[in-house]
Amino acid sequence: MEFKTAIFYLFSAVMVIAALRVITARNPVHAALFLVLAFFNAAGIWMLLQAEFLAITLVLVYVGAVMVLFLFVVMMLDINLDRIREGFWSYLPVGAAVGILMVVEMGIVLGGRYFGIDAMPEPPAPQAGFSNTRELGRLLYTDYVYPFELASLVLLVAMIAAVALTLRKRKGVRAVDPAQQISVKRADRVEIVPMPVEKE
Repeated sequence: MEFKTAIFYLFSAVMVIAALRVITARNPVHAALFLVLAFFNAAGIWMLLQAEFLAITLVLVYVGAVMVLFLFVVMMLDINLDRIREGFWSYLPVGAAVGILMVVEMGIVLGGRYFGIDAMPEPPAPQAGFSNTRELGRLLYTDYVYPFELASLVLLVAMIAAVALTLRKRKGVRAVDPAQQISVKRADRVEIVPMPVEKE
């Protein structure tokens, strides 16, 4: 077995174990940390596929920004784990059926003629002056510009929906309305009361 193949199997095994621990860990913080481990191994596999830009982007964007945000949100939320586990057994048959269906579909796709060493040989060595980032940018903004813009709109809608879902009024929180602060007048805040002069 070649060294590159051994490294691939190592990354793949660790990533599968980390992905299983993401959905089986009881603690949400542990699940988020296992997801970070899965991202690191996926970045290693992309490095083996000579996709250095995607690997670095995965580490910088997902591990460095998104997962840190997930960890802060999970640690700041007061999650009632007992309430979440109440309906576990009632949803187990549906979840198991969906999981088995996904495994069968992945087996059909990966076991077909489109995957394998013969169907996907190792890419040729890049020429001198070849830039992976430049080629990726050229493909994104020429051949795949409409799917790229559509994905950006989907992410924008998801971001607005996340803000709308988490924006709720809480009791006991003191807040100031900036519009009322700007439109305030002197007569609303200051009242001049005439008083007679008192002499001793």
